[in-house]
Amino acid sequence: RDRLSKFPSLVNCTTIDWFTAWPQDALLTVAKSFLANLSGMDAAVVGQLPGMCVLFHQGVQKLSARYLSEQRRHYYVTPTSYLELLLSYKTLLTKRQAEVSTIKSRYEVGLEKLATTESSVSAMQQELIELQPQLEVAAKETDAAMVVITHESAEADKVKQVVSKEEASASAEAAKVKAIKDECESDLAEAMPMLEAALSALNTLTKNDITEVKGMKSPPAGVKLVLEAVCIMRGIKPVRMKDPNSGKMVDDYWEASKKMLMESEFLDSLRNFDKDHIPAATVTKIKVYVDNPEFMPEKIKSVSSAAYGLCCWVRAMEAYDRVAKVVEPKRKKLGEAESELEVVMSALAAKQAELKVVMDKLAALDADLQEKKAKKDKLEHDVHMCSVKLARAEKLIAGLGGEKTRWTASAAALGEQFVQLTGDVLLAAAQIAYLGPFTAVYRADAIGSWVTSCQQQGVPCSPHFRLESVLGDPVKIRQWNIWGLPKDEFSAENGIIVDQGRRWPLCIDPQGLANKWVRAMEKSSGLIVVKLTDANYLRTLENAIQFGKPVLMENVMEVLDASLEPLLQKQTFKQGGATCIKLGDTTVEYSDDFRFYITTKLRNPHYAPEL
Repeated sequence: RDRLSKFPSLVNCTTIDWFTAWPQDALLTVAKSFLANLSGMDAAVVGQLPGMCVLFHQGVQKLSARYLSEQRRHYYVTPTSYLELLLSYKTLLTKRQAEVSTIKSRYEVGLEKLATTESSVSAMQQELIELQPQLEVAAKETDAAMVVITHESAEADKVKQVVSKEEASASAEAAKVKAIKDECESDLAEAMPMLEAALSALNTLTKNDITEVKGMKSPPAGVKLVLEAVCIMRGIKPVRMKDPNSGKMVDDYWEASKKMLMESEFLDSLRNFDKDHIPAATVTKIKVYVDNPEFMPEKIKSVSSAAYGLCCWVRAMEAYDRVAKVVEPKRKKLGEAESELEVVMSALAAKQAELKVVMDKLAALDADLQEKKAKKDKLEHDVHMCSVKLARAEKLIAGLGGEKTRWTASAAALGEQFVQLTGDVLLAAAQIAYLGPFTAVYRADAIGSWVTSCQQQGVPCSPHFRLESVLGDPVKIRQWNIWGLPKDEFSAENGIIVDQGRRWPLCIDPQGLANKWVRAMEKSSGLIVVKLTDANYLRTLENAIQFGKPVLMENVMEVLDASLEPLLQKQTFKQGGATCIKLGDTTVEYSDDFRFYITTKLRNPHYAPEL
C-alpha cells in the first residue's frame, strides 16, 4: 500500500486479468455451437458430444488440483484449452474420416476386383470350351481351301504357259507384219513426193493455160511430145495422117491432143487418174518418153508452163507404177500376214479370256482362303488370350486367395474403426488439448475415466484407446526415434501432441531430449535456434516468420517477453491480401510454413494461466 500510495500510476495504468471458470451452461452452449455442423454421424451420438466435452473439461480441472496436491506442479485449465479441444476435434475428425474412408475404399475395390476375377474364370473357361470346336472347324476349312487353291494354281500355271507361248507367237507375227508394212511404206515414200508434186503442178494449171496450148497452130516439139505422152497414158489413139516430108501415113497425136484438151473435165480426169491399174503396154510406151532427154521437166518448162505440169504428171504416173509393181507383192504378203496375225490374235484373245476366268476363280479362292486364315488366326488369338487371361486369373486368385480373407477382415475393421472415430478422435483431441503437462500415470487415469464415460453415454470409441493408434503414423514415429525421440509410448504421445497440436509446443526438457529431437527433425528445413537473451532474437523471428523457417526458442524461464504474445496466440490478420502478424512494433508477412518450438530446462516451472 505504501508503494502504491507513492506511485499511483501503477494502479491507474494496470488492467487485471481475471481468470474465472466458465459455468457449465456456458461450456455446453459453446460446444453445441461448435459441433452443430458435424456430418456423417448419428444424430443421437452428435447430441452426446457437447456433454462429453464439458465432462472432459471439468474432469481435467479436478485432475489439475490433484496434480498440484500430489506432485506440487501447477497447471491451469482455461477456456482456451476448451476451445482448442473443440477446434482440434473438428479438424482431426474430418482428416481421419477421409483417411480411413480412402483406405477402406481401396480394400473394397480390391475385394471387388477379386470377386470379378473369380466370376470371370468360369466365363473364360466356358468361352475356351466353346472356342476349341470352332478353331478345329476353321483349321479343317483352311486346309481344304489350301488343297483346292493348290490344284487350281497348277491349272492356272498350265494355262499361263499356253498363253505365254501364244503371246510370243503373236508378238513374232506382229513384228513380221510391221516389218513388211514398214518396207511397203518405205518404197511408196519414193514415189509419193513425185506424185504430190505432179498434183501440185496440175493444180497450178488453169483453163487459160489449156486454151493457150490448144490454140497453138504449130506447137513446139516439147509441147507435142508431152501431149503425146498424155494421150498414151489416157489411151487416146492417134489420127493416121500423111507425113508431108515422106509422104507416108504416120500417127499424129496433135489432132487427138486438141480434142483431148477440149474436154471440160480434162484436168479433173488427170487428178483422178487410176494410177493403180495402168496397163503394161501403156507403161512400156511411156518408158520411151520418160527416158527421152527432151522430156525433162526443166526443158519443158522453158517452152510452156502448161506443158511442164503435164510432163510432171506423166513422169509421176510412170514412177508410181514402177514402185507399185515392186510394192504390190509386198502388199499381198502384208495382207496375208495381217490375216494370219488376226487369226493368231483371235486365238490369243480366247486363251487370255480363258486365263482371265481361271485367274478370277483363283483370286476368289485366294480371297476365301485369306478370309478363312483370318478367321482361324482370330480364333487362335482368342484362344491364346483366353488361356493367358485364365492362367493369370487363376494365378491371381491363388496368390491372393489368403489375402481375400485378410482384406475382408481389414475392410470390416476399418468400417468399425470409422464408426469409432467419433469417440476416438474426441479422446485424442482432449489428450492434445489438456494432458500435455501431465505424467503417464495421470494421463492413463484420465483416459480410462473418459473411455468409461463415452461407453456409458453411447459414444462409440475403442475399448483400449491409445493416441498412437488413432493419430500416430508408424513410419513417422520410427523416423522420430531415429532423430532422437525416446522409443517409449509416453514420448511417442508427446511427439504426436507436438505434431498434431494447433498451439505452439512448450516442452519441459530438463534432460535436453526434446531439444535434440527438434534440432535433428528440423535440420533439413534450416532450423533457427534463438534464446530470449539474444540481443536481436526478435529480428531473427521476423525473418523466420516471413520466409517460413522453423524456430527453436530454448532455455526459456517462467516469464516470456510480452512482445511474443501475438505469436503465441497466432493473432494473424489480412493486410493487402497477405496474411500478417504484429511482432513488437513491426508488422511482418506470416508464412504458413513457419513452425515455432519452445523448450525449458526447468524441472517444475510455474507458468501463468495465459500461457
